Amino acid sequence: MRERRNSKPPCTKRNPLRRPPLRREVTARTLGFVAPLPELLSAMRQTSTFAFSPSLPLLSLALGLAACGATPAPGPNLTAPPSNQDQRMEWWREARFGMFLHWGLYAIPAGKWRAETNYGEWIRDSARIPLEVYDEFQPNWNPVQFDANAWAQMAADAGMKYVVITSKHHDGFCLFDSKATTWDVGNTPHRRDILRELADACRQRGIVFCTYHSIMDWHHPDYLPRRPWETDRPTAGANFDRFERYLHEQVTEVVQRYQPGVMWFDGEWESTWNHERGVRLFNLCRTLAPGMIVNNRVDVHRGGMGGFSAANEAVGDFHTPEQEIPATGLAGVDWESCMTMNTHWGFNAADGKWKSTAELVRNLIDIASKGGNYLLNVGPRADGTFPKEAVERLAQIGTWMQQNGEAIHGTTASVFDSLPFGRCTVKSGTTTKLYLHVFDWPADGKLTVPGLGSTVARAYLLAAPDTALAVGSNEAGLVVAVPNAATDAIATVVVLEIEGAPVVFRTPVITVESDSFVSGVDVVLNNRSPDVAVHYSLDGSEPSATSPPASGPVRVTNSCVLRAASVWRGTRVSAVVERTFTKVVPLPPVKVPARKEGLVVEHFAVDWQSIPDDRAGLIPKNREVVGSVGPLKNPGEHVAFVYRGYLVISQEELYRFALTSDDGSKLWIDGQVVVDHDGLHGAMTKQGAVALAPGLHAIEVAWFNRTGGAELNLQWAMPGQAFEPLSAAVTRH
Repeated sequence: MRERRNSKPPCTKRNPLRRPPLRREVTARTLGFVAPLPELLSAMRQTSTFAFSPSLPLLSLALGLAACGATPAPGPNLTAPPSNQDQRMEWWREARFGMFLHWGLYAIPAGKWRAETNYGEWIRDSARIPLEVYDEFQPNWNPVQFDANAWAQMAADAGMKYVVITSKHHDGFCLFDSKATTWDVGNTPHRRDILRELADACRQRGIVFCTYHSIMDWHHPDYLPRRPWETDRPTAGANFDRFERYLHEQVTEVVQRYQPGVMWFDGEWESTWNHERGVRLFNLCRTLAPGMIVNNRVDVHRGGMGGFSAANEAVGDFHTPEQEIPATGLAGVDWESCMTMNTHWGFNAADGKWKSTAELVRNLIDIASKGGNYLLNVGPRADGTFPKEAVERLAQIGTWMQQNGEAIHGTTASVFDSLPFGRCTVKSGTTTKLYLHVFDWPADGKLTVPGLGSTVARAYLLAAPDTALAVGSNEAGLVVAVPNAATDAIATVVVLEIEGAPVVFRTPVITVESDSFVSGVDVVLNNRSPDVAVHYSLDGSEPSATSPPASGPVRVTNSCVLRAASVWRGTRVSAVVERTFTKVVPLPPVKVPARKEGLVVEHFAVDWQSIPDDRAGLIPKNREVVGSVGPLKNPGEHVAFVYRGYLVISQEELYRFALTSDDGSKLWIDGQVVVDHDGLHGAMTKQGAVALAPGLHAIEVAWFNRTGGAELNLQWAMPGQAFEPLSAAVTRH
């Protein structure tokens, strides 16, 4: 995964290692002898220094024996081309809940290096471990307690429907015996095919097996860029195109051998990866397995850690917010939040910041209520066992899911904007089921559901489906009579069955380009409820059935407070939404003798984490004249560009600016900050607006890139028009 950072991080066949490769008989340095594999494994089990959990092997054996007689559930067909995208995504949308597994050599130090104990799967980079030192972990890889059946069973018992495991993380080490490298488990004392064992164990339990594969590779001699601190690793002779062929070779191995339901890519943000390479890798996956799902990190248009980019050229089947749940989900796309149980992805023995089971279950509910999937991470220990805290939480999640999984699997997003007591998930059909996940149980035994206009055919607790609950209504909405006490402290599920599609009275949404204007602005009041009208006021008064109805865009020409609400059959049925609009005076033009087209841009060598206020003392490495701000071509790392000049304004109006950058950037017009997009981040866009009078107006854009991907683009638009790049015709210097 990608670290939260202070700087940007979330071979040909059998490439040479810094040390001699292990013999296939396996040299066990920690045991001090060479032996054939069966005898070696037996000896290792007897002399293992890893902590031993006496209950896990017996449990694993029992689970494995029980699974042998089970009939595997049919998995997705990956080889037959689906008829459409919905068919490809069907099983994934049904699943809603999966397990992430970050496992590799980084589990051996368990997060500790020298005096520091806060490392994870990024330990080689974060602790600045030289390659030849990190290589020494390989002969110590011997997870003798690894039991694929136990892992898969814990996932199944927790209600998880798919498992995603790291076939290769950023350190380049592979959990499969790759024909393309010796930097893999096939060249360790363990030698077992971890991915095959786990894939088989998952499929025996009806779980879809999936793989995570890092694009970034700190071990491969052809991968660029090197870590900034690796000054002793020369780049001479490195060939990234050759690395791309290596990457394709390994992806082909993984897909053809293990048939993963999802290929989950990561590490795409460094400057050497680009959209064209992403498309080639995506197309390879589509060719190898047309039914396989590929995440959006195959491409470079992720849009930062939040996981959404609207780039039309972007490829990938679903979006991947990390360590966060989008406030309102991601509308119109498939998405999945991947999150940790504590604070690390890979195993860290010192990390005691475990989330409670209640928080984990409520995260699952929250994500499902917003139409997303929850990919919950476990970082196994080096011996092949799960941390006991993870085992406990998985079992407790499973207890809740055994009773309430129906309200998660196969559901869609809530039909309500929000609910005061918790969340809602939905299953649609001839009879629609609204699953109300109640976090805050009503003390008076009356659960009020605001905004529901449908007739409820039946209401009951999911834990007691044979006992009907009485339903009534009052001025606040539908009222369900519930028991005095919740049946589950985490979330009690109340089910409402209604005929057909639900009728929900939703608060209108105000859509407008800007809250400020010069001559006027058109405001759209979106009605999101059938057979409901939107009424509004411009004087700050409460909107009602007697207020003007919004039959189209509302033209605002003076400063005011606009308020709106939904009205149904003469009664206001929603909350009131409001917006303040301000008429502004345009900035006057400046008087300067600027006659030449274009902007002057200066290039600087810097190591910024943010843009300093005082940039006057910087000495540029280069200066040139350009017609627009971005896009960039190979700007490099630890650089800054500063653009200066003037905009030619022909019409008095409010001008909107969209500034896209990776890393930080700022836009000033006449010395006023219009867009502040500063800081370390991936490629994202921020907007701002300023009113300008006809004439020349000073413009300055500062941008920097510390490490990794680099992007900059500035566009502008007048009211009611689409954004377009600045051109030389409207710039002067």
